Amino acid sequence: MIRKILAVIVGYAIFVITSLLLFKISGQKPHADATNFFIICSAIYGALFSIIAGYATNLISKSSTLNVNYILALLIAGFASFSLFKSDGNHWTQILAIVIFAPISILGGMLAKGTRFKKP
Repeated sequence: MIRKILAVIVGYAIFVITSLLLFKISGQKPHADATNFFIICSAIYGALFSIIAGYATNLISKSSTLNVNYILALLIAGFASFSLFKSDGNHWTQILAIVIFAPISILGGMLAKGTRFKKP
C-alpha cells in the first residue's frame, strides 16, 4: 500500500516539477495569455511528461492493474479543476491538464504494464 501511495506522489511530482520548469525556463506566466505556438508546444511537452509520470507511477507501484494511474489522473485533473475555479487570468493550462494530461497519464501506465490495445 505504501508503495502505491509513494508511486502516485512520485508520478504527480514528475508532472508538477516538469510543468514548473517549463514556465520558469520560458518566462511565460501560466495564467497569462500565450501565443498559439507556445500553447501547442506546452501541450506536447505536457503530454510527454504525463506519459512519463504515468509510466513511473505504474513501474514504482508494481501494480497489476491501472488503479494507481487512475488515481494519478484524478489527482492531476482535481488540482487543475480547483485551480481553474480559484485563479484569475487565462485558464488554458488547467484545461490542458484536465482534458489532455490527466487522461494521457493512464497511457503511461499501460506502457509500463506492456498492455496492448485489444481489438473488439
